[in-house]
Amino acid sequence: MARDGKGRRDLSDDERVLWSTVAKSITPLPGATPPPAVETAEKVDEQGPKPVSRARSIVVPAPPSKPAAPPLAPLGRRKRSRVARGKDAIDGRLDLHGLTQSEAHPALLRFLREASARQARLVLVITGKGANLGGEGERGVLRRQLPQWLALPEFRALVISYEQAGPRHGGEGAWYVSVRRSRADE
Repeated sequence: MARDGKGRRDLSDDERVLWSTVAKSITPLPGATPPPAVETAEKVDEQGPKPVSRARSIVVPAPPSKPAAPPLAPLGRRKRSRVARGKDAIDGRLDLHGLTQSEAHPALLRFLREASARQARLVLVITGKGANLGGEGERGVLRRQLPQWLALPEFRALVISYEQAGPRHGGEGAWYVSVRRSRADE
């Protein structure tokens, strides 16, 4: 590929067609001058028009029907400290000890939906640290799965944040989960 004086490569014919299609579909910001038109392959080729490969259709995704859940926010140092010391109340507890992943996932979802419906602010989810199998298998499957589950779309609508619990509430084997309030009353 040939490069211009600034070290940039020339666009291929397909890229030129695609770029010109995209450039025609946008409107410049108020007060901004539109970018210069990119020459198509026919204008560049001085020996006559070259057959241009069929332009690919541009698929524009439809806007999502409902807005995505906002990103997780940290619990906050002061809030975590107050909860860990017992100064702020925990509005509910769920103990997942002894459950399999296939049992724990729906139980967690059901618990968080109920907590949100009753306007709970902070709940404690106890996963346990996992059984020590003497070096065989993985230890603490639910403890590792919980953050992954809370990142799923069905949980994102219910959870504001989560952090590992303090020693008083189970330490590595438990999580503080800040619950998003239900908007049913709006």
